[in-house]
Amino acid sequence: MPRFTRAELESFLDAEVPDLLGPDCRLLFVGINPGLWTAATQTHFAHPGNRFYPALLRAGIIDRQIDPAAGMTDADRAYLVARGIGITNLVRRATARADELITAELLAGGEQLLATVGAVAPRVVAIAGITAYRQAFGVRTARAGQQPEPLAGADLWVVPNPSGLNAHETIDSLAEAYAAPARAAGLRLAAKKAASG
Repeated sequence: MPRFTRAELESFLDAEVPDLLGPDCRLLFVGINPGLWTAATQTHFAHPGNRFYPALLRAGIIDRQIDPAAGMTDADRAYLVARGIGITNLVRRATARADELITAELLAGGEQLLATVGAVAPRVVAIAGITAYRQAFGVRTARAGQQPEPLAGADLWVVPNPSGLNAHETIDSLAEAYAAPARAAGLRLAAKKAASG
């Protein structure tokens, strides 16, 4: 795993990370925005404290470990795309913390997400972060889980953010929350596996 100095990480402030999208995207996960480690490695949810990939493994959405902290391999990317999994963000620019974003950025990100979903046409969109969802789409009373209205034709779910800063969630609770939209997307879930972390 690489070690970055604070200055090295800060040099990635405002950098962007390309979407992970394939031709048969059935489940599109949407992060809030890239963190600095994610920008440095050009890999979504890459921070070593992030529980996204361990939760996917525990839920059976993937059936092998992915360790993105040093940067995802081409084989890992191809595996996720072949599984019908895509990843994007509400806001493209990297920050040290999501709370550095302003409401206008989240609103613009919501508009961009509508365009992305319209172009990619996944069955299900899962936005990781209830507060960001409320701000981006102006739905102040939204609750986690499946939303009553679709998003550009896709079933919409709001799931917990996997960041280590979201301390009241565990890998098990994240796995449970992520499995529901995966089933709705038609993904065959593997047997649940132990995930490190």
